[in-house]
Amino acid sequence: MKKLLRSFGYAFKGLAYAYRTQLNFRIHLVLMAIALLLGWWLHVSTSQWLWLMLCITAVLCAELLNTAIETLTDMVSPGYHPKAGHVKDVAAAAVTITAIFALAVGFIIFIPRLILLF
Repeated sequence: MKKLLRSFGYAFKGLAYAYRTQLNFRIHLVLMAIALLLGWWLHVSTSQWLWLMLCITAVLCAELLNTAIETLTDMVSPGYHPKAGHVKDVAAAAVTITAIFALAVGFIIFIPRLILLF
């Protein structure tokens, strides 16, 4: 049980590190809060909540993995190396693709409801 609790401690330590050091992670958290508030305010359906939660989770996980890859790349290649740059660029591209998908899902869910309000 101690090992299990310790592993959660490491996970929260990782979240805290990402929050402290990564502007994009903080931006994604703000956008998550906006999406959750909009979902609550607009009374989205259960299936729409599932899509929102999937997108939020995917974007935050992609951002955390990007941070891990960037940190490891900086450790093993402190000086500039083109391949290290490619690794970081590809990891950032994965976050971008995930975020674009999440944005598209958000538009599909929220835009029709917002149009009806105005």
